[in-house]
Amino acid sequence: MTEALVGTVYAQPGSGARFDWGLGGAAELGRVCVALVVVDVLSFTTSVEVAVSRGIRVHPFPWGAQAAEYARRVGAVAAVGRGAVTPEQPWSLSPAALRTAPVVPDLVLPSPNGSAICAAASATGMPVVAACLRNAPAVARWLVNEGYGTAQAPIGVVAAGERWPDGTVRPGVEDHLGASAVLDGLVTVAGGLSVEAAVALAALSGVPDLPAAIRGCVSGRELIYRGFGEDVEIAVEFGVSNVVPLLRDGVFAAAA
Repeated sequence: MTEALVGTVYAQPGSGARFDWGLGGAAELGRVCVALVVVDVLSFTTSVEVAVSRGIRVHPFPWGAQAAEYARRVGAVAAVGRGAVTPEQPWSLSPAALRTAPVVPDLVLPSPNGSAICAAASATGMPVVAACLRNAPAVARWLVNEGYGTAQAPIGVVAAGERWPDGTVRPGVEDHLGASAVLDGLVTVAGGLSVEAAVALAALSGVPDLPAAIRGCVSGRELIYRGFGEDVEIAVEFGVSNVVPLLRDGVFAAAA
């Protein structure tokens, strides 16, 4: 078998909904899918849902000091790290902070995982949707209503994951379950689920208490220990939002 043919299997061909992890998985699915769903429950995509539901346009940006300069260039406010919030700078990656911060027209929201994936995917020109537990059913409904999910128009669902100290992807339970919640609404798409997507979905049935699982996983405990338990509580609110943040031209806004 040629190298080219071997390479095609990584794209999970023949299925209507596919699943992978991290920036590399997003790049692979982005080559063949017509819509991409990014899941970063703690906390980028949850923060995007909260901000967009308040009418804020969100610009994803990779983590780094350049975010402030980029915000100045596009006429936006730059979010800061959770620990750097001040009364003058109340916007951060914290969903709790974004719930109470003043509404601004445009917000640059950097993060090392979900935001970096979305910023990279934006260059493809394909629709990119930010999904979390709060809006997973709404995201799935929107994708189905838009006609995505056939073998010819497949959906790629990407769990962002976290990072180990060496920079490699650390699969996170919270993003696995968030992706599963989206896939649960896609089981009836014409193209069916890839094996990878079906296995990811199976995790949902093994978790009798979804909020408890998110609170008790490594990422949930980390935020709680750091004093950001309210962020976790907002993130575990399942199906409470009908907002579908859609990334077009580099900016997240509510899909029509």
